[in-house]
Amino acid sequence: MKYKLRPTIFAIAVVTLVLAGVAVFKARATPPSGLVNVPLVRGTNVSDGTIPLQVGTDVAMVQITVDPGGSSGWHSHPGGAIVVVKQGSLTVYRSIGSQCQIATYGAQQAFVERPGEVDQVINTGIIPYVLFVTFPHVPQGNSPRIDQPDPGTCPGV
Repeated sequence: MKYKLRPTIFAIAVVTLVLAGVAVFKARATPPSGLVNVPLVRGTNVSDGTIPLQVGTDVAMVQITVDPGGSSGWHSHPGGAIVVVKQGSLTVYRSIGSQCQIATYGAQQAFVERPGEVDQVINTGIIPYVLFVTFPHVPQGNSPRIDQPDPGTCPGV
């Protein structure tokens, strides 16, 4: 009886450590500020078209508005994001390895956030920016956004 309890106790210890790690990771995440996210539509891909989307994953579209000085918080997307700027201007800080890449976008411009890429987007303008974003490869039932901790590659951001 004593030996049968060891695998159970070990399994409970492993689960406890994993859950504690998730809690610490989420506690270190940087939340958005001044951001309003309005889901527009979401659907499950059922086609075999020429754009490489996995059948059975979701495609989601949202409208995001961020006040001047507001930010997205550090985040990533499981399937990336295709972003079109309707109004305003913003600066994207990308953590690529140990480097910080910075790009600024304005109205009628578009850009892509690659799957798993860790970004922080800040409203550097004087009016709210408005984005229309398509998330092309979202696992069913999951969020198109994954909060991330500050990677430390863009000091002062």
